[in-house]
Amino acid sequence: MIMKRNKLTYILVSLALLTSCKKEYLESDQYFKDRLTIEKVFKSKEYSEQWLAHIFEEFKGENADVASKGYTPHCFADDMFYGDRDKDYDPSKNELSYNMFKMGLYTENDKQGTWVQCYRGIRNASTFIHNIHLNTEMSEREINDYRGQARFARAYLYWLLLRKYGPIPILPDTEVDYTQSYDDLAIPRNTYDECVDFIANEMLLAAQEMQELGMLRGQDGSARPTVGAALSVRAKALLYGASPLANGNNAGFAALLTDKQGNRLLSSQYNEEKWARAAAAARDVIELGIYRLYTVAFQATGEDATVVPPYDPNFSDKNWPEGWANIDPEKSYARVFDGTLPASGNPELIFTRGNNQLSEGVDAMVIHQLPRSATGWNTHGLTQKLVDAYYMNDGTDVPGKDKEIGRGNGSERVKGYVTQEDYEAGRYRPLLPGVSLQYANREPRFYASVAFNGSMWKLLNESQERNRNQQVFYYRDNDKGNGFNSSNAYWLRTGIGMKKFVHPNDTYEGGNNAKVVPKAEPAIRYADILLMYAEALNELNGSYTIPSWRGTNYTISRDIAEMQRGIRPVRIRAGLPDYSASAYSNKDELRKLIKRERFIELMGEGQRYYDLRRWMDAPEEESLPIYGCNVLMNESQRDLFHQPVAVWALKTTFSDKMWFWPIKHSELKRNKNLTQNPGWTYND
Repeated sequence: MIMKRNKLTYILVSLALLTSCKKEYLESDQYFKDRLTIEKVFKSKEYSEQWLAHIFEEFKGENADVASKGYTPHCFADDMFYGDRDKDYDPSKNELSYNMFKMGLYTENDKQGTWVQCYRGIRNASTFIHNIHLNTEMSEREINDYRGQARFARAYLYWLLLRKYGPIPILPDTEVDYTQSYDDLAIPRNTYDECVDFIANEMLLAAQEMQELGMLRGQDGSARPTVGAALSVRAKALLYGASPLANGNNAGFAALLTDKQGNRLLSSQYNEEKWARAAAAARDVIELGIYRLYTVAFQATGEDATVVPPYDPNFSDKNWPEGWANIDPEKSYARVFDGTLPASGNPELIFTRGNNQLSEGVDAMVIHQLPRSATGWNTHGLTQKLVDAYYMNDGTDVPGKDKEIGRGNGSERVKGYVTQEDYEAGRYRPLLPGVSLQYANREPRFYASVAFNGSMWKLLNESQERNRNQQVFYYRDNDKGNGFNSSNAYWLRTGIGMKKFVHPNDTYEGGNNAKVVPKAEPAIRYADILLMYAEALNELNGSYTIPSWRGTNYTISRDIAEMQRGIRPVRIRAGLPDYSASAYSNKDELRKLIKRERFIELMGEGQRYYDLRRWMDAPEEESLPIYGCNVLMNESQRDLFHQPVAVWALKTTFSDKMWFWPIKHSELKRNKNLTQNPGWTYND
């Protein structure tokens, strides 16, 4: 039986405690049904703001977009891995080892905070939306803005549910009578298309409600939603709805994903116009004119001088945004993520939770990236597949790319190492002596992101000078504890680490993270929107008239100039030439290139796991063996160390049950009209 609590004192005191409630969906309190109490709360600006703030508390924890594995393992796909937490499974800690996660050995009870938090937040947001008009201390513009923020929150929580669980129940937008029986309250799953349309329509309405006060938020409101954030989530939802997973999916698992009446929840009919709607929605964000890719000015001399990309007649002599003559591509990319910029000062950050995660956020992820010689955990690393995806600095493929997984072009990996003479002559910058030439002459994003064997970690905040500016090797006999050690978890399974998100001042000196520069979570950023725009346009054959968010019309078609509008800024900021004319003219080839661009540009941002699923590439990509360096080799065997091998410690597979996360057994028992995702069970 659901409990009724209508005490006024409960209402006013519990505003500060909403998110501490641990009761689950349909077990929660009646969300302040007492009409008198509702009026008293929403007449007050202070209490209204507290209510809204507590709705956004539900965005934390397992609902984070970018976080360490303790919150959400979906930041780890075929690009990143984690090597700690691979001991015996402890369900009380809700922790998954990497191999359990990758092998689908999680259960219907694992990582279920998303379901509970989202539906709790959705109900609180609905109460806010329906009652904020009662406020007597705010102007009409403020009321509209606050309503838009709550509407954004509600739609975003639905978006998180859809992305993780697939089609989910959309709750009635009217008040629910909680005195009814569970059977009367049971709500079936909506179709994927219905969920997408609901989210897109709500985000459009949120943008319209926020447009007077919510174009920009400023420093104090950098973690609050804006018009751009609402339009961006709308574009993402529409892109997912247009992708193969939900658009013409006739795979076996899709036929099994049904509601209680046996109706399919994933569309088996392909509709090209879905891509046009997604492209128009992404264009809405671009046309705002608010966002741009961040760049750092070129520095020709000094210790931190730019490593200049090789000469390209189309881009080397032109200033940003037509070329890279006056920018530093490596620092331009690195500083988007490393904490150099506050959230309010990052021109490409569209939505963020800021750096206010309780634990296991981006800061914690950095601690797990830092080498043991900096008292880090040395357990978050990268795969050889990702390392091979990065281009050479002239935009060509690295020699030997994907050879071991059967996708090579016949070329061989480069032999040899940087010598002292090479270093003194300034060859192969920024490589130091002893580094494999496999890592030479790569694109700038590679050096901003990859901690290859022998790379430099600045660690400028280390208390002892001898620990700063470390060249870190991962050979087995490494005397600083960074290499393979079978007696503990603190070694990189592939011998390849990760530098993205790491600031030169970051270090970790035992027991606290006070020396890690705070990072703003990149939940949605402009580079993603640009690539989404190009991806959606590329899928079109026809021409479509689609209304913009302001009511004017776009003509949407596979226009090469418009696709370049999405791709070129990302490539140029990275110091790379644009794709060839022949690539743009070939839809299949360009699709592959855009997928690769997202693989590189959005690495570690929680996108890859879901991209592979919406593209329906996961069965192949997530089943390939993970390759990396041979970490059993010591420095005297460095040729063998740098010869990629399948990593025995990292498992891979994919089965149909891994398309979507399982729904918890207790939710299925509570809601008799709720169906389970294919491959998962209904009962304990």
